[in-house]
Amino acid sequence: MSVTVTSEPLHEDVQDLIAGLNEHLLPLSPIEFQFRMTAEQMAEPDTTVFIARDLHGNAVGCGALKIHTDTLGEVKRMFTRPEARGNGVGSALLDAIVTRARDQRLSWLMLETGVGPGFADAGRLYQSRGFTARGPFLDYPDSGWSAFYELHLSH
Repeated sequence: MSVTVTSEPLHEDVQDLIAGLNEHLLPLSPIEFQFRMTAEQMAEPDTTVFIARDLHGNAVGCGALKIHTDTLGEVKRMFTRPEARGNGVGSALLDAIVTRARDQRLSWLMLETGVGPGFADAGRLYQSRGFTARGPFLDYPDSGWSAFYELHLSH
């Protein structure tokens, strides 16, 4: 599947994609350990939302870069619709996020994701792009429901 990844505002179809992500996560871990961003938070100036669209213009995946400091960015809200999985959508999104982080001259990208079989593909994707396991960062709890990764960005 060929996709185009762009940064764009939260149009209605993108909000539907985010709703799909939230629905997907519900059975995978307790709600108190699902660190969601609202549409309003995703629209703030410190966050860039990336959308993957198929050849027909359908939103099939999303991810975001939230900048915390002049050196630290966080990968947020990574999701690929089930029917598009296994086609490189997540890789294309993550590559776009890493490129934007480098363009912003950030030194580190970090992320939190869940643990267990429902998150195994995500962990493989992050590791394939050079992310390494680390402990909790920012205000994330060390709950056993999360895995944490980091990527040092060279300029």
